[in-house]
Amino acid sequence: MSTTAQASPRSGARSPAAAPVRWLRRNAVVLVGCLALAYLLVPNLVVLLFSFNKPAGRFNYAWRSFSTDAWTDPCGVADMCGSLGLSLRIALFATLLATVFGTFAAFALARYRFRGKSTTNALIFLPMAMPEVVMGASVGTLFLNTRIEFGFVTILIAHVMFCLSFVVVAVKARVMSMDPRLEEAARDLYAGPFQTFWRVTLPLAAPGIAAGAMLSFALSFDDFIITQFNAGPSTVTFPMFVWGAAQRGVPVQVNVIGSAMFVLALAIVLGGQIAANRRKKS
Repeated sequence: MSTTAQASPRSGARSPAAAPVRWLRRNAVVLVGCLALAYLLVPNLVVLLFSFNKPAGRFNYAWRSFSTDAWTDPCGVADMCGSLGLSLRIALFATLLATVFGTFAAFALARYRFRGKSTTNALIFLPMAMPEVVMGASVGTLFLNTRIEFGFVTILIAHVMFCLSFVVVAVKARVMSMDPRLEEAARDLYAGPFQTFWRVTLPLAAPGIAAGAMLSFALSFDDFIITQFNAGPSTVTFPMFVWGAAQRGVPVQVNVIGSAMFVLALAIVLGGQIAANRRKKS
């Protein structure tokens, strides 16, 4: 009995080979998340890499040699910067309108009771679930029947219509998670309705409003299908320009614009995270 007891391993001992398995179990979620993020960033890295390419022909699909010509002359292609400016203007105005109206709608849906509230909530999700082809064709048919001339205004109206839902969802989620006791405390300290909203409610809802605005801008700038149905002959946005150029040969400057937008968006997100971490530490 004593010999058998001495030969058996101790109950608390662990095999050294089990350490990597335990490490994988503890960090499996983080590893999978990093792999998924890297997979999503691969197309952006390819676009960035080929923005420094000097293709031999019209198509920028094969690496030939390193060059910074496209970065030094991003508007070297005719009408490209004009389409980019049009997309930026439409996205900016659509974001402003959708953010204002969407914020008001989100507060109404989260804070008040009224007849038809459940129906309104369901209709808010309709543009998000509806295929863009159906929505673009429907809005275009509406403009045709009302004899509205296609152009900047029709694109702007169509973009506000589908961006509005995303703003409402983002802001409503933030408003519903806010603690109402903070606003009650402000009123107890003799703050008026406007002061309470400006100094308490709006700062608390600001992250949701900012998220909805950034999402709205990205969706509006990137949209092609709905824009194609509601654009006029002289209103060519940047996605429409890229689609048309793809049939003749996409210039390297398109990669430059895409890379610049990606880097700018990444800088905004990282800046927001750094600012939030500093506020938490202070």
